[in-house]
Amino acid sequence: MRVLRGRAATADADRERTGAMLARTGETGEPAVRVWTPGRQVAFGRREAAESGYDRARAAARERDFLPVERRVGGRAVAYTGTTLAFAHAVPVTDARTGLAERYEETTERLRRALSNLGVETAVGEPPESFCPGTHSLQSGGKLVGVAQRVRTDAALVAGCVLVTDREELASVLAAVYDALDQPFDPQSVGSVAAAGGPADPDRVRTAVERELVGDAAAVCRIEV
Repeated sequence: MRVLRGRAATADADRERTGAMLARTGETGEPAVRVWTPGRQVAFGRREAAESGYDRARAAARERDFLPVERRVGGRAVAYTGTTLAFAHAVPVTDARTGLAERYEETTERLRRALSNLGVETAVGEPPESFCPGTHSLQSGGKLVGVAQRVRTDAALVAGCVLVTDREELASVLAAVYDALDQPFDPQSVGSVAAAGGPADPDRVRTAVERELVGDAAAVCRIEV
């Protein structure tokens, strides 16, 4: 198991590092985990780039000092304040047509355990009109965790975000972005680990999440990005 730590110098370099991690897992069959705090940004899904309000949404992000970036996977916009965690777990696959649901369920359960160890009890699912809506989320007084998946022929990347703190700031920028995209969004649907009674320290949350994603791997190689 390879464990990558730290943030790359730019948002583009960050995405390239995670992409390289996935490619290496596909080539070698060795799983890898990365849990980090991306720079201050709003990450848009590819389909949003084709929508009429995309330029307005990017401008709304910039006006609030968030860098607009486009990620490779689908889904709606997600914001990172610098305390928000991103996680990525690369695992080898032998058949891209199987295992999707099992990987979602296993990762969601690991995230649930990590937050429980920090004193935050969560439920599967999300409030109505949440950011980046999907069926694989955790909530506690609002959406705390979102999980997505990217599958290649040789490897899968189960990735997502954990909102640690800055609940109000996240709700504010996402409200402006979703309004520009003419998409439903309720600012009250945003939660955070801190607001749910857990720690506001991203390092503590990162450690707990990383520990659960690594699991009982016999050999761990830790690498700074």
